[in-house]
Amino acid sequence: MTDDRRTYSSTLVDAEAERRHGRHVCVVDADGFSALLRGRPAPCLELRRARTGRVRPVAAATTEARVLGGPLRVRRTGRRASGDLTLDLGRLDEATAAHEATVGALIEHLSRQGVEACTNAAGAPGFDAGWSLGEDIFVAEVKSLTGAREDQQIRLGIGQILDYAHQLRGTCPSAAIRPVLVLEKRPSAVRWTALADSVGLRLTWAPDFAGV
Repeated sequence: MTDDRRTYSSTLVDAEAERRHGRHVCVVDADGFSALLRGRPAPCLELRRARTGRVRPVAAATTEARVLGGPLRVRRTGRRASGDLTLDLGRLDEATAAHEATVGALIEHLSRQGVEACTNAAGAPGFDAGWSLGEDIFVAEVKSLTGAREDQQIRLGIGQILDYAHQLRGTCPSAAIRPVLVLEKRPSAVRWTALADSVGLRLTWAPDFAGV
């Protein structure tokens, strides 16, 4: 049923009436209900009147919602057909598999702490994994060290995640953005930890993910 004058459901009409009388009724949409089922918080929707007179539910976007998207999943990887580039493509497949294995291990590590790993939100930079702890929002770039020069991979990862964090701090200035570089394994050179500390970056690696 709908309200003819305001053209929205009678349930929302009742909710608005209760709110006017000081009895707050939380209103969530389908996405919010799904979040509640996953044990995540859901924003309470406002009831806003448009210029046409229609009243509709409107979500007030939280900082976390502008950064973190849905649950993170490990992507399927496979082998390419053999051919003239068998060696190069084989190394690429191994690197991709190592990357996704590291992502999967990170998801499990966070899950054991009761933390859900997420994708990036629509419009946010394309970081590999993100999660929130209290007021802090962590964004991570995952780098495999298989089939590539270690120093190049780590330098690339540092540049990427610092760029992502810088962009997010510009669009969400009130958010506490914490950049993390996640490696497939311990790097052979110890200097990377000191470098990461010097630029405010958290460096960790599988399988223990120390500091995360």
